[in-house]
Formats: sequence, C-alpha cells, structure tokens
Amino acid sequence: MLHLRPMTSEEKAILKSNSLFSEEDILGLHTREQLMLHLKEKGVNPQSFLDYWAYEEELKKLQIQLIKLQRWVEKTGRRVAILFEGRDAAGKGGSIRRFIEHLNPRAMRVVALSKPSEIEKGQWYFRRYVSNLPNPGEMVFFDRSWYNRAVVEPVMGFCSTEQYERFMRQVPEFEHMLFEDNVTVIKFWFSISKEEQAKRFTRRRNNELKQWKLSPVDEKGQELWDTYTHYKEEMFSKTHTSFSPWIIVKTNNKKEARLESIRYLLSHFDYDGKEDSDIVLYPDPNVIHRFHRSIYQIDG
Repeated sequence: MLHLRPMTSEEKAILKSNSLFSEEDILGLHTREQLMLHLKEKGVNPQSFLDYWAYEEELKKLQIQLIKLQRWVEKTGRRVAILFEGRDAAGKGGSIRRFIEHLNPRAMRVVALSKPSEIEKGQWYFRRYVSNLPNPGEMVFFDRSWYNRAVVEPVMGFCSTEQYERFMRQVPEFEHMLFEDNVTVIKFWFSISKEEQAKRFTRRRNNELKQWKLSPVDEKGQELWDTYTHYKEEMFSKTHTSFSPWIIVKTNNKKEARLESIRYLLSHFDYDGKEDSDIVLYPDPNVIHRFHRSIYQIDG
C-alpha cells in the first residue's frame, strides 16, 4: 500500500518546512502510515496534507526543468521576458517566487517598478521598461509591466484618456518590434473571481506579515470591479496578437495556477534535456488557454 512506503529524505524535508512537525516528530516518522496517525492526532485532514505533499513534489520536478531551461537560455543567448498580470491578489508575486526559487540569480531578474518619477513621466512611456528588457542569455520576470497603462492607470485615473489611447495604439507595434528582434515575450493574465479576491484581501488584512501588500488602490479593486473588467477586455481585444498572445491562467487555486503557468513556460521551448523529463510539461487546457472572446473567464 502507498501509505506504508518508507519516506524519502526529500519527503522529510517537506515535513521540516511545515510547522505541524517538530524535529522530534520527524525523527519518529518513518512510513506514511505513521504520518497519517500523526496528522489525525493533530486534528489535520490527512487528504489535505497529502494534496499539499503532492503539490510540493510536483513543483520540485517542474523547478528542475526550469533550471534546465535557464541553462539552455544562457547557452543559446536567448532573451526571454515573462509578464505577470492580473487583478490585485491574483497570485502574481507568489507564482514568480516559485518560478525563480532555484534559478541562478546571475542569469535572471525580477522587475517590479514603482510609480514613475517626475522625469520618467515626461519620457516615452515604454522607455523605463525597455531598459529592463532581458540581455542575451537572460530571463526577466515582470511583476506587472507596461500593461499598467492598459488597466490600472485608466481605472484609477493615473493617466489621461489621450495617454491611454496612445498606449493602446503603440503597444502592438512595440511588441512586434521585440518579436522581430528575437525577444520572446510571454504574457500571463492570472484570473480570479471577485469572491476569491475579497477572501484574499481579508487574509492579507488579518496577517501582519502580509499587510504591506494591501494598498488603498487594492482596496478599491472590489468597488471598481466592473470598471477593471471593461479595461481588461479592451486590453485583450486590442493587444492579443499571433506574435504576442495573452495566456489566461483561469483558476482560483493558487497552487494550480503556479504549476500550470510553469508548465506553459516549459512547453514553449525545446530546451536541452526536455525529452528526459519524468513529468507532464504541457499545461491543463482547462486552466491555461489563449485569450478568445467566447471563452468564459472567472474574473469577467
């Protein structure tokens, strides 16, 4: 039986990262049967823990593939930009952390720009993003991107109608230039429901370690939900192209969003060692799909 199988050192490492288990507990646990008994004594649903365990095992295998991908990007001099967009609390930052957790920091960067300075406000809008694009052999993860001007800025009144309309005309041309210059741009939109966003806001509000994530702009997300929807749909319809498509991550489950978005990135490249993988590298089509007007989205 599966639960009688002896636990590996990797599985015990997962237990060490969980507050339910002391060092003494871990030393005394040798089989899954013992683990199940321990969880019941702690009043924990064993199935929920096993689901978490399976997620951690799956994530580790995908992260090994990400390392292979990064080495290939370095070797071939590819330039890869991954954009993480979505409503507030959609899970962008948490997903980025899982993408980069074991990558070589010398060959990747995370870009999360603050609001533009007075000087930057007078420059071409794309200028500060251009300076952060990937160098040869590098992967860059954008925690929000130039698409701030497509949704957040017009919703919150941070740009004029003229600035917004100019951006919407220019962005397909800008991305086409990147495509022609062999910069790979992958655009993720993390889609969550209004109810799930409200729950996550409440958890942030009640967690002292995460309160910094909740800003006045975030708080307006629920109030202005329909306005966000309007601008989001405008963005998709005018900036989804064959050379730079929008990839929708449609799930309220953070763990599922992380795993399937990693799978999509891996499926996009034929990197060295990919054929030797012992894990599914193609995303679930029920979670990951290209934007299409007729597809129902949970953050609609």
